[in-house]
Amino acid sequence: MRALVYHGPGQKAWEEVPKPQIIDDGDAVVRVDAVTICGTDLHILKGDVPAVTDGRILGHEAVGTVETVGSGVRTVEPGDKVLVSCITSCGTCRFCREGRYGQCLGGGGWILGHKIDGTQAEYVRVPFADTSVHPLPEGVPVEDVLMLADILPTGYEVGVLNGRVGPGDVVAVVGAGPIGLSTIMGARLFSPSRIIAVDLADSRLAAAKEFGADVLVNNSREDPAAIVRDLTGGLGADTTVEAVGVPDAFELAVALARPGGRIANIGVHGEPATLHLEEQWIRDVTITTGLVDTFSTPTLLRLLAGRQLDAGRFVTHRFGLDDFPKAYEVFADAAHTGALKVVLTR
Repeated sequence: MRALVYHGPGQKAWEEVPKPQIIDDGDAVVRVDAVTICGTDLHILKGDVPAVTDGRILGHEAVGTVETVGSGVRTVEPGDKVLVSCITSCGTCRFCREGRYGQCLGGGGWILGHKIDGTQAEYVRVPFADTSVHPLPEGVPVEDVLMLADILPTGYEVGVLNGRVGPGDVVAVVGAGPIGLSTIMGARLFSPSRIIAVDLADSRLAAAKEFGADVLVNNSREDPAAIVRDLTGGLGADTTVEAVGVPDAFELAVALARPGGRIANIGVHGEPATLHLEEQWIRDVTITTGLVDTFSTPTLLRLLAGRQLDAGRFVTHRFGLDDFPKAYEVFADAAHTGALKVVLTR
C-alpha cells in the first residue's frame, strides 16, 4: 500500500510500505476512505515531537471501512463505516476508567502517527478497536464526521470545558486556525456574551467571524490587551484559550485573562514559554493544559447528527490520496491559501 512516511524534520514521502496486519485480538484494520492533516503533523515535521521517529507513517484522523478485525473485537465488523479517533483507549486502565483516554496506561493514548503507524495511508491498524472507533451516524457526510476525529473534541474539551466557559462570559481565543475555530464553535454552545478572536492573518479572522466570533483582533497591527480591557471594563477575559502552540501566543493568552480568570492551553509547544509568575501569583488565575481525551466524541456525534454542529464548514480544500505532497503544501501555507482543513479521499 501507499502511505505518507516521516523521515526526520522537514522530510516526508508518499511511498510504498507493507499493508498493516492484525497483531492483537483487539485490533481492526481499517481501509482509509477519508483523511486529513493536523497542525500537530506540521509540528512533527518541524521536529517538535521527537518521539516520532524515522519511518513512521503520519496521521491520526480518518474515516474508513473496517476490513478485518481481531478475534476479541465485539463492537464492529468488516464492512462497518467508522470514525478513527485520534486517541486510542485500552478501556481498562485507571485513566481510561476516569475518561482520561489521552493518558491511557495500557498502550493507548495518542499513538497513531506518533508511536505507531498512523492514518495517512491506504490502510491503518487501530488497536483496541472496541473503544477507539465510532460507527458513523446515518445521513451525515463523511467529511463532517472526519472533523470529529480530533479538532472538534480538542477545542471543546481542552479549550471550552477546561476553560469553564459559561453563559455571559467573555472568551478570548488566541489563534484562529482549525483548533481556535473549533473552540469558537464549541464555546457558542454555552452562550458567552462575547467571543474575541485574535490572529495575525486577516483570512483566519474572517473565518473566525463565520464561526461565531463577535470581535476580531489582528495582533500584527492592534493591541489585543487594550481591546479586551476596553470591552471588559478594564478587567480582562473570563476565559482565554491558547490555540497556536508558540510562546508569544501563550504569554498573550495569560495577559488577556482577568483576575480569577481561566487560561486554557491547547497548542502543541515545541519550545519553552515564559510564565511571569511574579505577576500572576496574586491574580487567582487558573491555567490548564491537556491532550484531548475524546470522551466528548459520542456527544459531538449526536450534535452533528442533530444538525447542531456545522462541521463541514471546516473543509476548504479537497485532494485525492495520491496528492499528499500538494495537500501538505496548501495546508502549511494557510495564511496565503486560506486553508482550514484539507480532506484527502480515495
